[in-house]
Amino acid sequence: MTMQSTATPVQLLPRRDYVTPVLWVVLFFMVLGVVINLFTNPRWRWDVVSQYIVSEQILAGLATTLWLTALSGIVGIAIGLVTAAMRLSKRAPLRMIASVYIALSRAIPALVLILFIYFFAALVPNIEIGLPFLPPLISVPTNSVITQFAAAVIGLTFILGAHLGEIFRGGVLSVDKGQQEAARALGMPPSTTQLRVILPQAIRVSTPAGANDLISLFKNTSLVSIIGYTELLTTVQSIYARTYETIPLLLVACIWYMALTLLAMGAQRLLERRMSRGFSR
Repeated sequence: MTMQSTATPVQLLPRRDYVTPVLWVVLFFMVLGVVINLFTNPRWRWDVVSQYIVSEQILAGLATTLWLTALSGIVGIAIGLVTAAMRLSKRAPLRMIASVYIALSRAIPALVLILFIYFFAALVPNIEIGLPFLPPLISVPTNSVITQFAAAVIGLTFILGAHLGEIFRGGVLSVDKGQQEAARALGMPPSTTQLRVILPQAIRVSTPAGANDLISLFKNTSLVSIIGYTELLTTVQSIYARTYETIPLLLVACIWYMALTLLAMGAQRLLERRMSRGFSR
């Protein structure tokens, strides 16, 4: 007879975590210190903040910021779709143009690009349309076309369009090729395959990164203050240039940027949750 082993398996106890409680204590005292400073430091000038937070001038600058964000976002999405299609094209010239455009957007800082576009009239005083070696059919001063608003939109959409183009391209490439082959086997035309099979899945994959870029666009509108376009930050700067209340007015801008960014992040989560219905993880 053979004796069967009756030894019980060794039960491993989890290692006691001493670090997490310490981190919570440190975090508590850090937050407590910030809160105490916010309520006891008179230099925050909360009375000035409350005076300007919903003033007519600030709300007008905020409305301009939202309008600039919306227009730049719509144009940027359109440019991104075209750029993604060019990058996925079988025609080498289209792929090359899109690749150069994306490389330029990555290489040039947004602030430098906005300044370059705004001062483009120094390089090309007049925008002319016509045939080579013949008098121009149309000639207009560059400054009348590239205004502060136009320079802001062009600069912001130039960067955004390239980023979204790569995001959309990644979304299309994430769809398994077998689905395209199955659609082709079912007799679907290419246009129907793209609209019914590829695009819904590509949009779902692209939504998180694309929404992050649109939120970043809202914050990047502050860059156009460098050319004097009157958005939220420029409005704040013009006020504290007269009143010398720099910190309270900058705090007003921070509050609006944070509030609308948090609101956009909440909308992003709802959109992602809605678009994830019917897809298992």
